[in-house]
Amino acid sequence: MSVTNELLLTGLTLLDHTKQVFGHVHIVGDRIGAIYADGDDLPNVNRTIDLTGLTVTPGLVDIQVHFREPGGEGSETIRSGTDAAVAGGMTAVVTMPNTNPAVDSVEVVRDIQSIAAKEAHRLDIVTSGCLTVGRQGAKNVDYAALYEAGVRLFTDDGDAVMDAALMRNALQASTQLPGMVVAQHCEDANLVAGGVLTEGPVADQLGVAGRPGVAETIIVARDIELARDTRGRYHVLHLSTGASLALVRQAKADGLAVSCEVTPQHLVLTAYDVPRLGTSGRMNPPLRTASDVQALREGLKAQVIDAIATDHAPHAPALKAKPLDQAPPGMLGVETSWQVAWTHLVLPGIISPCQLVWAMSTRPAMIAGLHRHGQPIVPGSVANLTVIDLAATQMISNESIRSQSRNSPWLGDVFYSKVEMTLKDGAMVNDN
Repeated sequence: MSVTNELLLTGLTLLDHTKQVFGHVHIVGDRIGAIYADGDDLPNVNRTIDLTGLTVTPGLVDIQVHFREPGGEGSETIRSGTDAAVAGGMTAVVTMPNTNPAVDSVEVVRDIQSIAAKEAHRLDIVTSGCLTVGRQGAKNVDYAALYEAGVRLFTDDGDAVMDAALMRNALQASTQLPGMVVAQHCEDANLVAGGVLTEGPVADQLGVAGRPGVAETIIVARDIELARDTRGRYHVLHLSTGASLALVRQAKADGLAVSCEVTPQHLVLTAYDVPRLGTSGRMNPPLRTASDVQALREGLKAQVIDAIATDHAPHAPALKAKPLDQAPPGMLGVETSWQVAWTHLVLPGIISPCQLVWAMSTRPAMIAGLHRHGQPIVPGSVANLTVIDLAATQMISNESIRSQSRNSPWLGDVFYSKVEMTLKDGAMVNDN
């Protein structure tokens, strides 16, 4: 006898971080009830969807996105960000706290949770919290209170916490609050002040000030030593240089609770792409060198890099239309991250399909404590799933973008693979 919340997905390749096999997925309620092999007798359910030729993965998880609400609704809202994320195959995201007001109090956390409950039911949205009050770098927030309100990842993203004592306090707090993660935007404020692009020939050619790679490395080095001292939980946001990666590699070898993420753009683009991309090529940390890109790719393959996170940073067209040195940094990413990674990393053989799922679903869900996401495709797992046509091609255009903004570095590019369907808690929430 069928029940109303049963669904059978047939003809799929099942791809998670451990396997890539053919099968049929039986969903009962919010969970995977059974997996059937080809030739097995399939159950009689009230709804069957033939997805022959497509691939199902655990739902994608992005642990660094900017949905701009509250305060930046002209560039993105929680609703438009959700539309973009779900179209990109995301079932969960972590939003950054550099909103207006900043997410430094329980009241702001509750406001965001209330908006998300109304506007983003198709996606699990959790907000990070600030490390310091107002992101001003002068006083630690009340970590216990924000933790009690549901915050697990804390960062002043957009700016580094320059005061080592404040950073040490945060890392000490992470040893007392299970699952708390201290995440850092690693750029020394004094070294990057006024900088636009990575220091070097392209910045010189375009007549703008540089942001040296060492500005990142010295913050990573300092924070790792603070993590060593406190035994705290530390995460490097959007790591961008080979030198920083070497420090993380050693910290992991030393047994420290250190992790890091990298953006799709830092795995593909370099500073030499900025003249072509214009202001859509400006971000912080900036696009780096070809040798940095190569180092990051090797780090991803070796799983020294834990996660691919987009740093999805929408800006209204009028803002990005300003001159390069005046336009705000950041680019879109949440809709296209799987396509970029599949095209530039998997198809050339740099990483395997299973490694991509690890970096875009399983491991980021673990870092952020999103326990209902990133699970293997096995009976009993929560049915947060993404269905992808790996044989499809898609050109990214203004018309295809679901975000409220258009500052994508990939406009006009053609990518392999296309997200066809996203399921959250067993229910279809997007059918592209």
